[in-house]
Amino acid sequence: MEVLVLIMEHVYVIHYHEIALKGRNRALFLRQLQKNICRATKVSIGQVKIASGRLIVEIAALPTKNRDVSNFAAQNLETSNFSSPRNDIKLALRRVFGISSFASAVLVKADYDEIQNAIKTFILPSLEVFSTFAIAASRGDKQFAMTSHDLEVKLGDFIRTEFGKKVDLTHPEVTFYVEIFQGGALVYIDKIPGAGGLPVGTQPKVAVLLSGGIDSPVAAYRVMKRGAPVLGVHFHSHPFTSRASIDKVKELARILASYGGLNKLYLIPFADAQKIIVQKTAPKYRVLLYRRLMLRIAEQIAARENALGLATGESIGQVASQTIENLRVINAAAQLPVFRPLIGYDKEEIIAEAKKIGTFEISILPHDDCCTVFMPKNPATRARLIDVEGEEANIDIAALMRSTLAQCEEMIIKI
Repeated sequence: MEVLVLIMEHVYVIHYHEIALKGRNRALFLRQLQKNICRATKVSIGQVKIASGRLIVEIAALPTKNRDVSNFAAQNLETSNFSSPRNDIKLALRRVFGISSFASAVLVKADYDEIQNAIKTFILPSLEVFSTFAIAASRGDKQFAMTSHDLEVKLGDFIRTEFGKKVDLTHPEVTFYVEIFQGGALVYIDKIPGAGGLPVGTQPKVAVLLSGGIDSPVAAYRVMKRGAPVLGVHFHSHPFTSRASIDKVKELARILASYGGLNKLYLIPFADAQKIIVQKTAPKYRVLLYRRLMLRIAEQIAARENALGLATGESIGQVASQTIENLRVINAAAQLPVFRPLIGYDKEEIIAEAKKIGTFEISILPHDDCCTVFMPKNPATRARLIDVEGEEANIDIAALMRSTLAQCEEMIIKI
């Protein structure tokens, strides 16, 4: 989509990476990203333009009267000013999957004088004191009269002579970015890293077994990052665990919802099922039987919601139930594919990502989850499927599933 610039505008320029590798279906990914940006930033679809390898979010026309210019620049282009309403958009864009980086920018006509004026009038007044700089220009529109190098040299000379700054191409304090594309030019000074990945909604839905721990919220985040909306399925053991453990999971779900990929949480009462498993099976297989039943129930929820896969926060060898042998036994209960995004992560890596996405502080609140209830002293670490299925034969699995599902609670997550 070509952007025709009639007036100077304040915009956000959105860059993507992985979408650019797509072939004939690239337009589908871009349209989904466009919708997700609108939803996250609360702007209209008409304000988000697809333009020559980038997206442009239109914010406001820039003032033309001299008395309004410096005030506007200070309020809207200062990258460190978190009191500005425009920072709501920055914070929202950080959480939109599919964006590799973005920047607050000035959009002008593809004309050298317009570009120079944007730097002088709007970009420079927004900067704190600096001594060295560089220019990074790209010319996507080959009809533009100057080459990228010539544009860099001319703009560099202007800033150097007019404002007494020094060029430093190795370690500049400030980099001025200029992008020439068909329909306009963008000028900005700060690239903000995005969440990366693919736009949520470009893959089918996945049901995530969401506990109150550190791992499963990170797994849900990772699934969303690959473009799949997620449905939260939480098993709780109230009254053996407190209601606070359920509230904790609701808060985790709200944090995940802020990334645009989770809007529903199922709360599954699991205590009655656990009591039956404890009464009728060997202690060492309890946790494996819990997990197998959870997968079966989660599959029923997935079918209701048209989800095509399950996901968990399991990692090889992290606890007794997560040895390769035991994961094989657990998997055998499922018909849908079971995704484990953290399978090769160690605990430190998972904790680091939990802190990054904002779930860690909630996850470490001291509330038990259902798998800690009736925990055996010596759980099996290398179970055989034939032995576990033999224990499972002591239980009416179908009846247990029906009674458990009949008590489930469905919750819409709002942020």
